Amino acid sequence: MASSSSLGSSIPAPEAVQVLVSSLADESPMVREASMASLKDISPLNPLLVLDCCSAVSRGGRRRFGNMAGVFQVMAFGVRALDKNDIDASYIGKLAKIATAEIISSKELNADWQRAAASLLVAIGSHLPDLMMEEIFLHLSGPSSALAAMIQILADFASADALQFAPRLKGVLSRVLPILGNVRDAQRPIFANAFKCWCQAVWQYNVDFPSNSLIDGDVMSFLNSAFELLLRVWAGSRDLKVRVSSVEALGQMVGLITRTQLKTALPRLIPTILELCKKDQDIALIATSSLYNLLNVSLLSETGPPLLEFEELTVILSTLLPVICMDNDGKEHSDFSVGLKTYNEVQRCFLTVGSIYPEDLFSFLLNKCRLREEPLTFGALCVLKHLLPRSSEAWHNKRPLLVDAVKSLLDEQSLGIRKALSELIVVMASHCYLVGPTAELFVEYLVRHCAVSEQDRIDLERSQAKVGLICPTELRAICEKGLLLLTITIPEMEHVLWPFLLKMIIPRDYTGAVAMVCRCIAELCRHRSSYNNNMLDDCKDRSDIPNPEELFARLVVLLHNPLVREQRATQILTVLCYLAPMFPRNINLFWQDEIPKMKAYVSDPEDLKLDPSYQETWDDMIINFLAESLDVIQDIDWVISLGNAFTKQYALYTPDNEHSALLHRCLGILLQKVNDRAYVRGKIDWMYKQANITIPTNRLGLAKAIGLVAASHLDTVLDKLKNILDNVGQSIFQRFLSLFSESYRTEESDDVHAALALMYGYAARYAPSMVIEARIDALVGTNMLSKLLHVRHPTAKQAVITAIDLLGRAVINAAENGAPFPLKRRDQLLDYILTLMGRDESDDFADSSLELLRTQALALNACTTLVSVEPKLTIETRNRVMKATLGFFALPNDPIDVINPLIDNLITLLCAILLTSGEDGRSRAEQLLHILRQIDQYVSSHMDYQRRRGCLAVYEMLVKFRMLCVSGYCALGCRGSCTHSKQIDRTLHGNFSNLPSAFVSPSREALSLGDRVIMYLPRCADTDSEVRELSAQILDQLFSISLSLPKPLGSSVGGDIELCYGALSSLEDVIAILRSDSSIDPSEVFNRIVASVCILLTKDELVDTLHGCMPAICNRIKQSAEGAILAVIEFVTKRGAELSEANISRTAQSLLSAAGHVTEKQLRLEVLGAISSLSENTNEKVVFNEVLTAAARDIVTKDISRLRGGWSMQDAFHAFSQHIVLSVLFLEHLISVLNQTRVTKSDPGKGENSILLSETQLADDILQAAIFALTAFFRGGGKVGKRAVEQRYSSVLAALILQFGKCHGLANSGQHEPLRALLTAFQAFCECVGDLEMGKILARDSEQNEKEKWINLIGNLAGCISMKRPKEVENLCKIFTKSLNLQENFQREAAAAALSEFVCYSSGFSSTLEEMVEVLCRHVSDESPTVRCLCLRGLVKIPSVHIYRHTTQVLGVILALLDDLDESVQLTVVSCLLMILDTSPKDAVEPILLNLSVRLRNLQISMNVKMRADAFAAFGALSNYGIGAHKDAFLEQIHATLPRLILHLHDDDLAVRHACRNTLKRFAPLMEIEGLLALFDSHRINSDHRAYEDFVRDFTRQFVQHLSSRVDTFMASTIQALNAPWPIIQANAIYVSSSILSLSDDPNILALYHAQVLGMLVGKMSRSADAVVRARSSLAFSLLLKSTNLISWRAARLDQADSARKGS
Repeated sequence: MASSSSLGSSIPAPEAVQVLVSSLADESPMVREASMASLKDISPLNPLLVLDCCSAVSRGGRRRFGNMAGVFQVMAFGVRALDKNDIDASYIGKLAKIATAEIISSKELNADWQRAAASLLVAIGSHLPDLMMEEIFLHLSGPSSALAAMIQILADFASADALQFAPRLKGVLSRVLPILGNVRDAQRPIFANAFKCWCQAVWQYNVDFPSNSLIDGDVMSFLNSAFELLLRVWAGSRDLKVRVSSVEALGQMVGLITRTQLKTALPRLIPTILELCKKDQDIALIATSSLYNLLNVSLLSETGPPLLEFEELTVILSTLLPVICMDNDGKEHSDFSVGLKTYNEVQRCFLTVGSIYPEDLFSFLLNKCRLREEPLTFGALCVLKHLLPRSSEAWHNKRPLLVDAVKSLLDEQSLGIRKALSELIVVMASHCYLVGPTAELFVEYLVRHCAVSEQDRIDLERSQAKVGLICPTELRAICEKGLLLLTITIPEMEHVLWPFLLKMIIPRDYTGAVAMVCRCIAELCRHRSSYNNNMLDDCKDRSDIPNPEELFARLVVLLHNPLVREQRATQILTVLCYLAPMFPRNINLFWQDEIPKMKAYVSDPEDLKLDPSYQETWDDMIINFLAESLDVIQDIDWVISLGNAFTKQYALYTPDNEHSALLHRCLGILLQKVNDRAYVRGKIDWMYKQANITIPTNRLGLAKAIGLVAASHLDTVLDKLKNILDNVGQSIFQRFLSLFSESYRTEESDDVHAALALMYGYAARYAPSMVIEARIDALVGTNMLSKLLHVRHPTAKQAVITAIDLLGRAVINAAENGAPFPLKRRDQLLDYILTLMGRDESDDFADSSLELLRTQALALNACTTLVSVEPKLTIETRNRVMKATLGFFALPNDPIDVINPLIDNLITLLCAILLTSGEDGRSRAEQLLHILRQIDQYVSSHMDYQRRRGCLAVYEMLVKFRMLCVSGYCALGCRGSCTHSKQIDRTLHGNFSNLPSAFVSPSREALSLGDRVIMYLPRCADTDSEVRELSAQILDQLFSISLSLPKPLGSSVGGDIELCYGALSSLEDVIAILRSDSSIDPSEVFNRIVASVCILLTKDELVDTLHGCMPAICNRIKQSAEGAILAVIEFVTKRGAELSEANISRTAQSLLSAAGHVTEKQLRLEVLGAISSLSENTNEKVVFNEVLTAAARDIVTKDISRLRGGWSMQDAFHAFSQHIVLSVLFLEHLISVLNQTRVTKSDPGKGENSILLSETQLADDILQAAIFALTAFFRGGGKVGKRAVEQRYSSVLAALILQFGKCHGLANSGQHEPLRALLTAFQAFCECVGDLEMGKILARDSEQNEKEKWINLIGNLAGCISMKRPKEVENLCKIFTKSLNLQENFQREAAAAALSEFVCYSSGFSSTLEEMVEVLCRHVSDESPTVRCLCLRGLVKIPSVHIYRHTTQVLGVILALLDDLDESVQLTVVSCLLMILDTSPKDAVEPILLNLSVRLRNLQISMNVKMRADAFAAFGALSNYGIGAHKDAFLEQIHATLPRLILHLHDDDLAVRHACRNTLKRFAPLMEIEGLLALFDSHRINSDHRAYEDFVRDFTRQFVQHLSSRVDTFMASTIQALNAPWPIIQANAIYVSSSILSLSDDPNILALYHAQVLGMLVGKMSRSADAVVRARSSLAFSLLLKSTNLISWRAARLDQADSARKGS
């Protein structure tokens, strides 16, 4: 211990700390942070030394030291760490002077170094408050720039240590007061803030020590003086900051001054505070807080009466009220918490006043409400709402006054006042303020605002100044919540609300509140269900309550929108159940059964939205509900009364409101139940008069209502309609306007005609079937309808079209009901529809496109209806309809809700045309094919939705056609036999017995199945599942039809009839699977479909299918094109023998043409596969000739190198070469072509552009094509290529490889053609033998000219060859073994590269391997470093079964080459050593273990990162052999390397880190230290420097503990690393050595190295250019100085001479 003490006294601790302090000004932030951390760590150990060093550097000030803020922070930390026994007042005083001197040296305020200096003084004050204050007091009379800083320090000290500051307040005030008068405005906020902090400190002291009073006469005098100055001078400053800070200070001082002075100050103080209340929120918060303190002291003092009378408070209160409004204004634009705090402070002020003057305050607030000044009224209402629960007893007698005041505000327009008033009404109700008629007035007020909508915002904002950002939606939510609270939580309000709320249902202005009103009524009824009779009596006793008929009429119409907010429909239905006793008795049971069903339908709005027709369905349910209710009631007088109620309520709805349309229908269904014709006529007149037919929804509602009436009063309705039609435009006013405005006349006429058309249509639709024929004939036959057709507006057109459709449906309904009749002038009506659905060039409607689509959808539907009725269509009309409608298939998919119905209508129309067309089988088949061919463009479209539409249309028409062939047709589209089915009338068409059967039913030939199959079959492989399923069904329909038709003479269907029906059955099974399981594999389904179709086609149909395959293959949908190809392959495979040579040639041409047009690679390969299949299953020579002829034509006429997607013929050559069967045949064919003449080089570019070629030119072109084909053949990798080169495989490959070096040499000299030619040949060879991997290697690296890359390329090729063709390895090894004796370097290098890879695969031929090893060992001394490296690589790759015989020999070579002068050879040797050590026996390694260790240690300091990492890894691998007799010697090598491993564990390179970590883990068992392996495992390689530092501390702790004898050598090696060329290693060495010294207790070690390390640390800190070294040195200082063995330095101090020198 004594030695440690002596060592501690000898270490240069002061110098170390000085260096750390100096590093605080380092240019690197990392160093500054490390130094700061170290100083903070050692400050508690020797705070005086740290303070000495800091004070030494601080003497020069900021000009000499760049980071005074850091110095002062360290000093503050040191001062806080001082023990009471170590505190020297004189020394601390010096520190205080340093800080104050620095503060006063600048005119700056609040700089970072000033704040740090202030924190030092505050820290000094925590120990020696008097000293700190005296130092500050010295500068209070100094220059003005220092005053603010000193005062701020005193304020900080008061906030930090109130208990020590408060007793010294007198001294502070005595020195501060004399200078207050001279303080400039810029510094006054600081002084004012200081007074606030000082007063707060006094308040805190008084709370902690209530018995000790600090306020004596002197302090009181001082405070009074300061108070007067702040109040009279500073609070009146023009500077807003001064005023605010002064008021904030005064707010804290008011409780400390005398009551006399406070009373005197009030007239001046109050206006000052009130002025600031009008500023922004932040200032208002300060002002209101001070004002609250002032009111609290002035009014609630225990020592006397209130200092303010209420009259004096009115100004204050009047000023505070607008502050509440300001809070509302600012909620959207500022911090909400500030506004809320301000609001609370204001309410506290009012609560304080109210506790003293409750009645006066009440009167004051009511007066402000009556003034109707919005800010004041709003504030007064908010205060009343806040104080009413708290002052209910004091204000109990004032209730009438408050009610009258609130009543007077009910007509206020301000949204803010309405909100506050609504909230106040709820509070008043909860305290029983609402009684009698006035209560109903307030309830109505809430109801009115429950009906406020966003539409009211504009009107409200025009007539008001905004008070708060209150929107109508927020106001409505508040009122709804308030009304519900009144209903549920306040029992006293029940008698007010019932039955008054019933009255709130009827008014039009309260429509928006009906849902909430109904909910409240339901709650009331639920509570009063035990005495419902009393409820009815309450209603009867009041004449102002609406009668049941009025309520029912209103509520039924308001059911219209089921999605309206608050679930209005559900609430209304609930109320109807509760109010059922008010209606006729027999209705109750019906409603109990029906209303739950209706509520269930609208219970889930989100689910309801999914149904596009939910509104129509719901309206129908309402009408049915009303109709059935009327049937149940059976009281005609009540029904008449209800009708009158409906009539009166037209005033409640605007014409554009959809409720008005429902009201029409409600009245219509009611009139249907009435037999009084005069009453009905009067109500019809009233309906038409009230209807606004310019609005489509209103017009439609009127038409449906008229239709409902027509069900019972048809003649009355028709008379009314005729009267309207006759009087169109006949009024004097309309005639007068039409003279000046053509548009007025058109629009008015359109509306009337549209309404009339709809009314006629619905009248016909609902009228009895037995009486409508004559009416329809009169309407159509007399051209009465033509008056309705001259309309232009889209909605008017839709109305007329709908009317015509309704007429047609009426005819169909009559037929269904047993009263059929033909529709006269049906073709003329069709022309009308086609005209109406077209776009008018003069249309200028904003939404014309969408409306046009709707018009067209309706028109198609109407056309279908008209086509389906008698008489039959003429040919001209049928063609005109088709021409006008088929183009709709191309419409875009959006808007889908309009387009989908339109397409469905179009398909239905086409099916109707097909069903009603044709006189015999032939004409029907021709019509079908005509329509199908026109739809083909959509079936093969690239747009998914067009394909779906086209396929769906085709399928639907085939279904109809099949039924037509089997059982006639039905105009309504029924399947099978039905009552509407129209069989062939043989008497009408004559006797067919003498005609061929084709005239009765179509023939199979007439269906053109070949053409149809190639159109639809590819669609079975479509990307869209719906298209696939539809296409399969189309094929099923086609073949089902074909098998039921007569077959052409001499035709065959690919087999007997049973086989065909079996195939058809299989096809139907596939369709059934598709329908039941959509997850089935589409390819499997397609294959089954193709197999069935192949059987079902006749030979001629098959030929037509194959000839027409080109468009199908070129389809833009890839999957469909692939399907067409698969179908062709299947057809050719199964039935290719049936094709003639002409058919084969034509099919091949079609396929080649398709291959040329297809640019997508994979698809082209599939086309070529089809060509291969055609060759294989037919006459291959015909196909080959067609291919070569096409290739020759392309070579002459095209630039084949620039064809998009590549040259299809080259792809064809590849396909043939890869084909198992055709490859040999194609190669023989090519050889036969090549043998015709000598092949010479030719330009593969464009040939002559002559049209007619001579036979010689054609032969040359074909020969040229054959050369291309042969080259492509080798590249294709076909088996023929493999067989062709099989015998000379080794020689060819060896020659190619040996040329690599030479060709690369020529390429480096600028001659690239030989290399390109060689690469082309080699690539072709790779493709020939089928080694795609070798081809990829060539494509990737072949043109790299660097030696290392092409050497690696040869090695990769050799490895690939060895794996693909192991039988060739021995021959290749023999060739390359001899090649190593060649003279040229590049030849030996190429041979060595190949041989070094082939040796891996030589385990099967030992004799050749011995020769190879001998040659490789001989050439490790080759003059070429590349050859040496490659030979060594080959030696270490000897197969494992033979390596044991050669390990000693190989290790000897490695040991010799470790001293090679070439670095690349050394790097190769180390990597090879790593490889050989994995399999080397101990007896081979042990003799050279030490030699290997020494050489590897030398390589561990290489600048090459890879070398360094491999050397560490190889050294770790040697640990497997460092046991037994060599253990001790190897352990010494480990310990010699251990420091270097620890240091490089945090190397810059990640690979070195991994290698060191793995090596350490290998060494851990040999070192026999418990816990060392776990420590090495725990270190994270990718961690930052902090984790490494933690690891180093843990490692050194164990090292010092278990290996203390080796600390000396470890330290020596580590210190030596301080001069390493890598900064990170230097930094690591610094930290490691310091960590060891901090943990070691060996006096010899400490004596040897401690001073040395500290000295080096000082030098590194001072002179190192690397920030990481300087930063790690700073941390190392901390480790050393915190060491438990070095404690004597903790008493050391900085020598005064040194201090003086540092200061100077």
